[in-house]
Amino acid sequence: PVLAFLLALQLHKKRKYVIVWSIMATFAGFAAVLFKMVRPDVKFLLTLQEGDPINHLKRKARFLPGLFAKIFTKADHIQAISGFLKSYAISMGYSGEVSVVPNGVDFENFSRQIQSDILEGLKKQLNKKESDIFIITTSRLVKKNAIDDVIRAMQYLPENYKFLVLGIGPDFEASSQLSVDLGVDGRVTFLGYVEYSKIPKYLKISDVFIRPSLSEGLGNSFLEAMAARLPVIATEVGGIPDFLFDPEKNPDKAPTGIFCKTSNPQDIVKKIRFIVENPKLRAVIIENAYNMVKEKYTWESVSEKMDKILALQASL
Repeated sequence: PVLAFLLALQLHKKRKYVIVWSIMATFAGFAAVLFKMVRPDVKFLLTLQEGDPINHLKRKARFLPGLFAKIFTKADHIQAISGFLKSYAISMGYSGEVSVVPNGVDFENFSRQIQSDILEGLKKQLNKKESDIFIITTSRLVKKNAIDDVIRAMQYLPENYKFLVLGIGPDFEASSQLSVDLGVDGRVTFLGYVEYSKIPKYLKISDVFIRPSLSEGLGNSFLEAMAARLPVIATEVGGIPDFLFDPEKNPDKAPTGIFCKTSNPQDIVKKIRFIVENPKLRAVIIENAYNMVKEKYTWESVSEKMDKILALQASL
């Protein structure tokens, strides 16, 4: 952060910036607030898109709590990707306006039609039989994403339920070993890193998307699955309630997904079977979620809102 701060000062002498913009209140945030303290005439815009638990973030900054708080209180404007992170900004002492502008989704990539022969070839490659139900996640293999809870749930689901895991991370070996220990390794497939452009075809041969997160800033993977017309199961944490409306928990809103409990494999089983065994509700959820993402979460919509925020700050 100190080197970044010093470099920013050097660059400012040459280019005379009107805004310093920090993406997340972490290392970049420390650099930005130091810059703001030296150059108070330059507007400081802070974007919050943290996905880790708030207590974890505060623990990481425990040696500089005062300076950490200043990242929020010295900001001229804060933009958060969810209502949850807006509350985080306020809890850290920020008293100004917080704009909630989510991250965007590459809607065209995830909603596009894929040739049937390509999808059939992928099904054959993954040995998907007519009666198989594919559950899928696209997740970093880290504790907060709780992929282990889905693996534990697999032992209580019928044999034709299979789990595809797209992603890499430090929990790969532990997750792989867990599937072996529980005797479900034949029904859990770790596909590792998959190129972003190729993820849609895996979603489109699947039947349910799930990530039973312990924390989420927003959760773009859920929105991408919705754009691919896949029903989503998620936990009621972080920014997820901004876009996922459960028919039982949110009866006043059009349903866009199903909530499951955190750290509860048995509830995961219940919710997976519920969405699979209720085709009419499943179809309604898919359609509602798809239309919501198309209307509110495209990059065009997001960039429009961010342009307005940047233009306003530059003009003040």
